[in-house]
Amino acid sequence: MTSHEREVLLISGPNLDLLGEREPEIYGTETLASHVATALAAAARYDLSLRHFQSNHEGDLIEAIHAARGTAVAIVINAGALTHTSWALHDALAAFDGVIIELHLSNPAARESFRHTSVIAPVADGVIAGFGALGYELALTAVERCLEERAKGAS
Repeated sequence: MTSHEREVLLISGPNLDLLGEREPEIYGTETLASHVATALAAAARYDLSLRHFQSNHEGDLIEAIHAARGTAVAIVINAGALTHTSWALHDALAAFDGVIIELHLSNPAARESFRHTSVIAPVADGVIAGFGALGYELALTAVERCLEERAKGAS
């Protein structure tokens, strides 16, 4: 299987385009471009290709998930605040048959109570939260391990 056949869609939701500027005490000083570069490097180590999509609009995120059906083997999603409210994202992800990793720079469980519930977690293979920039590397490692486990189960 070539890296083209092993595409991962990295989705960044609302306000993540402001990383590095917005609340650096919570989200750090690295930009979204820096996080994407980290994810690209991690993907390459596993012979995965990575495509990044960012939008501040829920419908655009849903369209990207729909477009990934049949083309991507995994989705890594940091949906920002939509994590806690968007049943539409939940439903779109539920229709995706690849690996799904929910990702957060901060630890939502250690923050405001409205952030303690994720509507994405029930359809995700796993959640990586609270590790800052390291989370992007961990997410791609998780994708690779999940793909390996699925391959073992299929044989």
